Amino acid sequence: MSWEGVTERRVETNGIALNIAEAGEGPLVLLLHGFPESWYSWRHQFAPLAAAGYHVVAPDMRGYGKSDRPEDITAYNQVEVVNDIIGLIPALGYETAVVIGHDWGAPTAWATALFHPDKVRAVGGLSVPFMPRSPVQPMPMMREMFKGQFFYQLYFQEPGVAEAEFEKDLKTGLRKFLVMGGGETDLTTLAPKTEHDDLLTSLPDPQVLPPWLSEADLDFYAAEFTRSGMRGPLNYYRNHDLTWELTKGAPTQIHQPAMFVAGTADGVVMMAAEAVKALPQFVTDLRINRMIPGIGHWTQQEAPDAVNESILEFLNIIDG
Repeated sequence: MSWEGVTERRVETNGIALNIAEAGEGPLVLLLHGFPESWYSWRHQFAPLAAAGYHVVAPDMRGYGKSDRPEDITAYNQVEVVNDIIGLIPALGYETAVVIGHDWGAPTAWATALFHPDKVRAVGGLSVPFMPRSPVQPMPMMREMFKGQFFYQLYFQEPGVAEAEFEKDLKTGLRKFLVMGGGETDLTTLAPKTEHDDLLTSLPDPQVLPPWLSEADLDFYAAEFTRSGMRGPLNYYRNHDLTWELTKGAPTQIHQPAMFVAGTADGVVMMAAEAVKALPQFVTDLRINRMIPGIGHWTQQEAPDAVNESILEFLNIIDG
């Protein structure tokens, strides 16, 4: 599916090639997607940002879409993923960029700003707030916290299991997962699950798609994951401990101008409520800190106008 004014090409960075979608000319704005998405999750952002005088670039992150997908699980740790993004900046002919991420793209965006302040002049996160490196190893803590319960990130740990579940019917799996994360779903009504359950079986299969997700959108995503498989995308979750080990001694504060936008009905925000509250303490120049009423996890797809307004306001603040 083509999106008007948006072109795609592959760009070499950090020893691999990433597929990028781009539009416009001017200062560089990088938009980083999350799981299970693609550059396409930013489809509503290209035209307004390009019209405002920016070169908007949304890569398929490593493992996704038409980008390279290294075989080794450890190749998906956040240090490598951050290096992909930092390498894109000079590869596209720039010295600096504004980096904005959603879902998994948000920790990547925050980390680009944290570790590369000379390359990232401003930063934004949608849905996932910045959290400094944990003083304790993440996976043992997660296992303790969710003992006896189903937690999707624990379920994703065993290579091959979640891949097989998603890939046996990608369109149905994506439909269930995406709608479950949207603002239309009351997460408290979902059946409780034990640690022995799978992800998708008990999720309702919506007969009608929400307004923000069309059949054509769903077909696009299903085709992308048919091409790439789910292994690379799921590998991001399998590197919590390795990323933690590799980032020992990381700074705890981000000092560049920053923005955070999320939905009030986002399950991730509910889980990360304390981190959202603590955000101004760790992100010292937080210019926009905004909750959009009634939307769920897929921030820029569910509320494109409100998100575009926030991003443009942020760009206007930093560039006048």
